[in-house]
Amino acid sequence: MSTQTVTAHDAVATVTDFLEATAAEDIDRAASLITDNIAWHNTWLPTVRGGARVRKILGGLARPSVGFGVVVHHIAAEGDIVLTERTDILRFGPVRIEFWVCGTFELRDGRIALWDDHFDVLTFLRGTVVGVLRAVLRRS
Repeated sequence: MSTQTVTAHDAVATVTDFLEATAAEDIDRAASLITDNIAWHNTWLPTVRGGARVRKILGGLARPSVGFGVVVHHIAAEGDIVLTERTDILRFGPVRIEFWVCGTFELRDGRIALWDDHFDVLTFLRGTVVGVLRAVLRRS
């Protein structure tokens, strides 16, 4: 196992590239930036383990009726640990759900090995209600 030294600048660039690739539905590029044994955890959801499983979920977001977007507000790193404060956007048909997320990414050998997102469930529910109401009002 190699122990490549990752600078904070490199780590931020990797996470930024990963988030941008995911939002652009470039699943191949996003998958190239994660390890085969990645652990991805979201608040109140089970941890997803393994690059193939994460890739499959990301691929599910790259369909015409579903989508992902991200606005990074702050990003900082120390060595191979990157912290993000961002707004994630999930799209399901005409409904856009926007909610605040704080993410921790840990890199190993220049690739993301841990992706741990934290968000407030009430904020997510509020984003869902607002998204549904906007979709309904657009149709009227």
